Amino acid sequence: MNLAEALDQNALRRPGLPAVITPDETITHAGFRDMVCRRAAHLSALGVARDDIVGVNLKDTPEHLAALFALARIGAAALPMDWRWTVEEKSRLTEFFKPRLVMSEPDDAFAAIEGNWISVRNDDAWAENVAKADPSATELAEGDPPLLLALSSGTTGIPKGPLITHNQFFSRFMIYFVTLGFSEHTRYLCATPLYFGGSRGYSMCSVYAGGTALLFPPPYEMPDLLAFGEIHGATKMFLVPTLLRRVLDLPPRDDGKLLMPGLDMLFSTGAILHAEERDALMRNVSPFYLNFYGSTDGGGATALFWHDPPEAAASVGRPVFGAEIDIAGEDDKSLPPGEVGRIRYKHPGTATGYYNDEEASREAFRGGWYYPGDLGWRDEDGFLYLAGRAKDMIIRGGVNIYPAEIEHVLSLHDAVIESAVVAWPSKSFGEEIAAFVVARPEATDADALLKWCGEHLARYKLPREIFFVEDLPKSGVGKVLKAELTDRLTPRDD
Repeated sequence: MNLAEALDQNALRRPGLPAVITPDETITHAGFRDMVCRRAAHLSALGVARDDIVGVNLKDTPEHLAALFALARIGAAALPMDWRWTVEEKSRLTEFFKPRLVMSEPDDAFAAIEGNWISVRNDDAWAENVAKADPSATELAEGDPPLLLALSSGTTGIPKGPLITHNQFFSRFMIYFVTLGFSEHTRYLCATPLYFGGSRGYSMCSVYAGGTALLFPPPYEMPDLLAFGEIHGATKMFLVPTLLRRVLDLPPRDDGKLLMPGLDMLFSTGAILHAEERDALMRNVSPFYLNFYGSTDGGGATALFWHDPPEAAASVGRPVFGAEIDIAGEDDKSLPPGEVGRIRYKHPGTATGYYNDEEASREAFRGGWYYPGDLGWRDEDGFLYLAGRAKDMIIRGGVNIYPAEIEHVLSLHDAVIESAVVAWPSKSFGEEIAAFVVARPEATDADALLKWCGEHLARYKLPREIFFVEDLPKSGVGKVLKAELTDRLTPRDD
């Protein structure tokens, strides 16, 4: 199949309805289809062909979204690049993946060193060539061509990413259709960068279905985002936990209504919200809040719905449509409910390996399963609980300690806003436990927090020390960068 074929159908059945809305323009489905086809024709004239890799180094605009579908039409694979990256980061990516060309902003410093760079947005030459291109000059690539290299956000070191095909990405769309309720009536408010896997997938799915992508990229003030969403009838919004907390900080509306009354779903991925934060979101923002667990590499895995029982609030829910979840021991055999092991899952949208990286592929893709690197366990009702990253597990005196358990206990204390627990190299025990805590201004008593932990945890799980910080280092999607916290620690001699 070819995902771009849906644009042809949408142009016929929903020609005058909006496909993309920004603060500055509205593009109908007929207009967006023409936009995509002209770009596909011009890219083909530049030599881009099926199976080529093309860098997409663009800001969060309709041009970015059109580039993804134009490459899909040709059968070329998009290589996502964050336009905010440094020249060094972009160069490392292109050196590894060797794209035929890179579509970039006119003023990108990357152009000074990259020979196959092409200016796209707000460029007179590009606009003139696209305007002259024949929208019927390219045919849809048939079979199951490559669609994109689904790089994880914040790629550092040697990049890795699976090559996702059209069929695999459509299987991810099926999760959005069945579990998340996307349809031709969806108006998805895209408030995070299109470079991020979720934002890209949800926006593409909305347009594919005949719905609308509402593009309102950062930076912005939260009231402006919510106002834009309400004006344009947003029905779904995805925010990372950090941004959800900014929504919670907003004062209530004068009319007493919910902050986002038109949403049929507010959802997030990444860190799990505290139970009281989840309750506050459903009480003040939208009653339809869902936590979606998965990865850029493997796609969606589980979902925790607003109607799930309160006792499951600390979980990440149960399997999404078409997904199978399992917990494996060190011997790769399934573990019973209640036992902590390596999370693994599979569905038709899960990749089968990393591009040009056999070693990483053998580690993450085994026996048809994808291993995201997370530890967790399931309860008797099938709810999945995270115990942290396998690489973050602390081994103190030979005993395995899961940071997520300690972080959960800390989160229950009224003084704690958020926390992160990491391994602290120790001569005596191999590793000790260090806890970094963001606390409320009036509460910075380490002894009180240690006493609290002692009331809820075994003695060997207690942090050796608690460090109060103003904030935790995080990636663009809100995940705590624990390696940066570990770098702040000096190995203990005791």
